[in-house]
Amino acid sequence: MDLDETLRELRQAAVPAFADAIVIHLHDPLPVGDEKSAASVVLQLHSVERAPESRTALLLPRPLYANVTERVEVAAGGRLAPLLLAGRPAFGDAAGVAPAVAELLGRAATSPGALPPGRRLVVAPLRGRHHVMGTVVLLRRPDRPVFTCDDLLVASQLATHTAIGVQKAVMYGHEASVADTLQHTMLPTSLPEPTGIRLASRYLPASKTAQVGGDWYDAIPLPGNRVALIVGDVMGHSMTSAAIMGQLRTIVQTLAGLDLPPHEVLHHLDEQAQRLGSDHIATCLYAVYDPIAHRLLMASAGHPPGVLLYPDGHAEVLRVPPGAPIGVGGVAFESVEMPAVTGATLVLYTDGLVESRATDVGTGVERLRAHLQETTHLHGTLPLDGLCDRVLQALVPGARDDDIAMLTARFAGFPPDSVGYWFLDPHPLTAGQARRLTRRALVRWGLDALLDSTELMVSEVVTNAVRFAGRPIALRLLRTDVLRCEVTDDSPQMPRMRQAAPGDEGGRGLFLVDRLALRWGATRLSTGKVVWFEQRIPREGR
Repeated sequence: MDLDETLRELRQAAVPAFADAIVIHLHDPLPVGDEKSAASVVLQLHSVERAPESRTALLLPRPLYANVTERVEVAAGGRLAPLLLAGRPAFGDAAGVAPAVAELLGRAATSPGALPPGRRLVVAPLRGRHHVMGTVVLLRRPDRPVFTCDDLLVASQLATHTAIGVQKAVMYGHEASVADTLQHTMLPTSLPEPTGIRLASRYLPASKTAQVGGDWYDAIPLPGNRVALIVGDVMGHSMTSAAIMGQLRTIVQTLAGLDLPPHEVLHHLDEQAQRLGSDHIATCLYAVYDPIAHRLLMASAGHPPGVLLYPDGHAEVLRVPPGAPIGVGGVAFESVEMPAVTGATLVLYTDGLVESRATDVGTGVERLRAHLQETTHLHGTLPLDGLCDRVLQALVPGARDDDIAMLTARFAGFPPDSVGYWFLDPHPLTAGQARRLTRRALVRWGLDALLDSTELMVSEVVTNAVRFAGRPIALRLLRTDVLRCEVTDDSPQMPRMRQAAPGDEGGRGLFLVDRLALRWGATRLSTGKVVWFEQRIPREGR
């Protein structure tokens, strides 16, 4: 499946057992598939790792060898085109072949005395199933017997097998290139920077001897400053694996937008994966970090467990029910909640980091845990990028059989004095109660300049929630680089901004929010919805 290796094997088979020198030209660019090309054929001289003192130099006069043509454009009316199209090898001294040799090796090749007399040169076209892939020139020195008709048959076999090998290598390289591009396009170009958490990631494709796989990672901001952390791996190595990975990642992003708990996300992902085909199996780990509650909620679908590195240097493998891989179907998933200590680092990864031909997953996970612990004891708390690099340098061999995706998250938490959280019963006086609570919080934070606008917007959003809510409403204020307000209720009906007529008594609430807020939005939850808006904090209030 490797082009250079294919040509090296041709050289080893032909030189010196069959010929004393070999010159290989390949189509530039090499054709892919069975499409037709209207462009003229250009042949590019291809290196086959010839020694400094080339065998060709022993046969051809040095000036001729020094002027070997690097590129040859095959003219439709030239002598080389019919030879290539015929697909059969020919002797160099046959009628009409000498001009073709001159096109390949330079016109000095056919000058008097350039080549010894007799059949000492064979031109063998490399013709694939649909295209001419190139040509091979085989030469013998004067002290060896001339080529015979049987040798011409051998040259034909060599050219046929080489052309098939070249075609396979080109198709393999093209598919791997497309899959690699597809996968990199589908992976996030950058990670979000939400308050309360720092993120870093790494992705390493498999070595060149393997095709691209379906590893992916993602970090998705959720309502309430929470963050979903995901790693997944589609089994197999092919362009199909990369395409399935892209579809699964898109499905996860959609499910994350519904703010479902991890086990429900995996359940719905499993259902959708089965619709893509029963032969597509994937593993996935889905975690949600809440920087305000300092909690981590996690579920796994047959994926290797995450490792949590504490600030004191202790590292532990998280105990999460493994679950069945995505695509198996009919298996329940389970979410596990655990504390997320401020300063701790969560390391998520795919099995390429911990599994190899010589190491099983269990042993590899323990090696990762021990390395994280030892590194922290020796060097202290490293920046996430430095930690990722040290892990890959220590655990990843030079030649990899599988892709590696790695996502690290360091929990910074959310300062308690920057959060206001209340539950309010839905009744006609709730909006006034919400305004008073908002005023007290903003005065405490020194944000007097935002009092009027924030009270007005809180009143409008809470009033809308009271109209439809059947249970207590949650009001939350968050002070970060912006002031964020969230109102959560149990009604699935999403707010819609209307254009109120001059005589209407209502219908202007969201219009005011849209005009006063830096940005606003609404997110549907599994238990209702959250409507939020943000305001820019004046410099003196930061």
